[in-house]
Amino acid sequence: MRVISGLFKGRVLDGFDVDGTRPTMDRVKESMFATIQNKINGSVVLDLFAGSGALGIEAISNGATFVYFVDNNKEIEKVLKKNLRDMPNYEIMITDYNKALKYFRDNSTKFDIIILDPPYDRHFINKILDFIYDNNLLNENGIIVTEYEDEKVKTEKFRVYKTRKYGSKTVTIFDIE
Repeated sequence: MRVISGLFKGRVLDGFDVDGTRPTMDRVKESMFATIQNKINGSVVLDLFAGSGALGIEAISNGATFVYFVDNNKEIEKVLKKNLRDMPNYEIMITDYNKALKYFRDNSTKFDIIILDPPYDRHFINKILDFIYDNNLLNENGIIVTEYEDEKVKTEKFRVYKTRKYGSKTVTIFDIE
């Protein structure tokens, strides 16, 4: 697993073997970031369900101003710190995604990009999309990048900007209508 573009291109990342993590394939990550490239520079990013941090690190590598990495796996904190060595402007939060979202709501934190790549078997992207919308966590021109497998992801609160299948995985990008 490696950073595929930007300032840290080629950096090898740890964490693909941590129990409970499921790294995004390089070809999926490459396509995903090519699609959102014009939104990254200067953005504030939330990498919810961060795992190894590969997606948020890709955002830092491509000019994100600040990235919040949220994961509830205590083992992942060491991996994130190692993967983020020498990188600027980030915060690691080892907590449940619900607590993190409520923290951001309570502190009026808004994002330009929100990355949602939860465990595929949990099926709660729709619930998270509703919370983001209802609590105004996305900036006006912001986007939400979702990666999922068997989940039926739909919402009337956001517009589908782009959706693409990669074998059994689907990436859907939402924006505000």
